[in-house]
Amino acid sequence: MPLNASPVTTTAAALKLKLEAAKGKLHVNCGFYGGVIPTNIDELDELLKSGVFGIKAFLTHSGIDEFPSVTEADLRKALPILKKHNAKLLVHCELEGVGTMHASSSPDSPDSARSYALYLASRPTSWETDAIALMIRLSEEYDVHVHIVHVSAAEALPLIRAAKKRGLRITAETCPHYLVFCAEDIPDGATEYKCAPPIRERANNELLWEALKDGTLDFVATDHSPAPPDIKEQQSGDFMKAWGGIAGLQFLLSAFWTGAKERGFSLEDVARLLCEHPADFLGMKKKGRIAPGCDADLVIWDPEASFVVKTEDVQHRHKLTPYVGRRLNGVVERTVVGGSVVLTNGRFTRDMADPLLAK
Repeated sequence: MPLNASPVTTTAAALKLKLEAAKGKLHVNCGFYGGVIPTNIDELDELLKSGVFGIKAFLTHSGIDEFPSVTEADLRKALPILKKHNAKLLVHCELEGVGTMHASSSPDSPDSARSYALYLASRPTSWETDAIALMIRLSEEYDVHVHIVHVSAAEALPLIRAAKKRGLRITAETCPHYLVFCAEDIPDGATEYKCAPPIRERANNELLWEALKDGTLDFVATDHSPAPPDIKEQQSGDFMKAWGGIAGLQFLLSAFWTGAKERGFSLEDVARLLCEHPADFLGMKKKGRIAPGCDADLVIWDPEASFVVKTEDVQHRHKLTPYVGRRLNGVVERTVVGGSVVLTNGRFTRDMADPLLAK
């Protein structure tokens, strides 16, 4: 994604820097998205020609000042350029409403900023539904493929479902942390759970599972967004100051399967939602499936085995993740990329040379 590493990927020059930085450091295939901000509309044409897989936009503050949010007016300038390139627009769909309760302004409670309930209330479902409704309108008006990233609010599902029924170019994803974690279980001060949109209540999350079954949500993605413990405000437990992001890339398969198995999903469903549909979304026909002529990208795993996530087993540079201490089903034994084994029993054995560009 275009943020989380400086410089943000809002120009072709920044993309080139990131491509160079990634060489020789990748264990798996990796592609890049560009971003749209109010000041780079004139850069989008060159950025799209440079090989990004699509363009990402935020409708609320991204958490990084280098990557400010865009307005509807900004999008109306950008969408014709995306249309020309037949490019996808990925959107963080939260529109801040009037009169929203903010945890930092809660009266008479010095611990209010540590309250998960108050943080959740500070980003209500209406933020998502208003933003998604806007993007559906713009997708229809400009005939541009709009992808709604990390859907957390079940109230948005009827909007997405109706847009698809009308044949609009709308796709949507959710994330494992919106499926396996529930607001009722998050302790105050546990900022490793902070993300935006926030993790919502159990009843809400069960509807997200149903939307994966009926095709309203197209696939599951991690929205992996790690951060050092100090940026996550582990000392203070302040949800309002902490970086919003879940570190979970390593645990996508096992975390999703843990909940999916309980709800009657098959292994074929898992392959479709985690592999085939994301590959199709990216237009990569040689990825995401086991078939003649496709890349031999495989995982060898035991879906019946389980394990408890331990800090020392986390492969991310920063080990802070809400998955630590949780028992997950499905133990990965080997990972194969392009026919070569790159990981065996948690140990990497081979690096790849270069990142990918969209074809």
